[in-house]
Amino acid sequence: MSLLLDHPLLWSAFILLADVSLWHLLPQPLRIARAALRLTLFIAYGSLLINSGISPLLAPAWGDDSVMQLGATALAILWWLYAARVMTVLIGLALMRRVGQSGRLLQDVFGALIFLACAVAAAGYVLELPVKGLLATSGAMAIIVGLALQSTLSDVFSGIVLNATRPYQVDDWVTLDGVEGKVVDVDWRATHLQTSAGATAVVPNSVAAKAKIVNLSRPSHMHGVSISIQVPKHVRPRRVLDALQRALQGSDSLLLTPAPKAVLKESGESMAEYVASGFIADLSRKGEVRNQLFDLAHRHLEAAGIIRQSEGNSAPTSRARALLDEVKVFRSLSDAERDRLAESMIAEQYVAGQVVLDVNEVADSLFVIGTGVVSAAVMDGEQRVEAGRMGPTEIMGEQSVLGDTPSEASFTALTSSIIYRIDKATARACLEQCKQVNRAFNKLQAVRQENSHAVLLARPVQTRKAGFLSWLQRRV
Repeated sequence: MSLLLDHPLLWSAFILLADVSLWHLLPQPLRIARAALRLTLFIAYGSLLINSGISPLLAPAWGDDSVMQLGATALAILWWLYAARVMTVLIGLALMRRVGQSGRLLQDVFGALIFLACAVAAAGYVLELPVKGLLATSGAMAIIVGLALQSTLSDVFSGIVLNATRPYQVDDWVTLDGVEGKVVDVDWRATHLQTSAGATAVVPNSVAAKAKIVNLSRPSHMHGVSISIQVPKHVRPRRVLDALQRALQGSDSLLLTPAPKAVLKESGESMAEYVASGFIADLSRKGEVRNQLFDLAHRHLEAAGIIRQSEGNSAPTSRARALLDEVKVFRSLSDAERDRLAESMIAEQYVAGQVVLDVNEVADSLFVIGTGVVSAAVMDGEQRVEAGRMGPTEIMGEQSVLGDTPSEASFTALTSSIIYRIDKATARACLEQCKQVNRAFNKLQAVRQENSHAVLLARPVQTRKAGFLSWLQRRV
């Protein structure tokens, strides 16, 4: 103890050096440990000063020793600055636990005020300066500086309001002042957004506080997605709405609640605009789902005869022939081969809920979806798990055509559908004549088997809830 008291300057410098070193050595995520260590070293520093006869509330009285007088004054001033730093760390820790990363601006503001107050206290207690006159002078200077920096201060206080009310936070997708992007930082002056184009948009906090804010990330589990389709005005709206509703049902990415819907938005002189909308759980898939909805809408509108694939083709074609032009596995066939294949196609009507092809069933035909939505489900034990949904131009029963293999999935019509049948013998003859079609069939079968296995592997394991009823069932 006598060694500590005889050399307060040396030991206080050692404590300050240890504080700085340990603060940088400890990992950033260990915030509580870092704050506790800094508080402990601050208490040790204050105890050393008091036991050495140095008080931060009084001016040092070492008149006969100028070196000790200067050192004691420096140590007392450092105590106030050290106290300001410790208080800033503790407040920052509390704000971080309460409001997360968005509390950094509030921490900076509180830290600035605390350091200012401690600096004034050090000047009044340690240096015995006329604080009242200093405050009056600084007040007048603050007014002058405030008028000069009016717009900057407006951004600062708007940033405080935004951090307190939290209409958005870091990593949220928002629309600010007509700019859409991901919030990457909120500092003293502005909010920084990263747009979908990869650019950085800087929106002043004063503008963001007054602007209409649309937070696309809240609620976190439900995000809207919509597409707009223009159709000639003469087409009956009911036909278009039914086709778009089937397109929405054909996407398994949309949430069931709230239910997807299609509406007529506007009718112009020649074209009518329709909007199909729904909700998804993952905001990052918004672009992917929109592309899928556009493709589904085009296919179902074409299947309903509302739009045509080739506007310049004046030759009349049957629906079966037009359908073959869009089936991927038959694209390598010539026009004459498609004409002959279309003549053998037989259309059948299926109602919603009717099974088209059941699991373990050996189909006697190849199925081509003309209109409607079909759900494909694979078996997981005794339960059926939906692996995907199919729409116009997609085929079923390729396993039976390739080798009389029973179907590994069940196919059920979700909506009223028209499905064309191609006799197995006719389909096999087509495979024998065209090797490219054969390769396309085998590739399609491999992809579907891989997807079905991926669905089963990705399916979460259901855990049975433990409770009185479960206990009673096990005992009976």
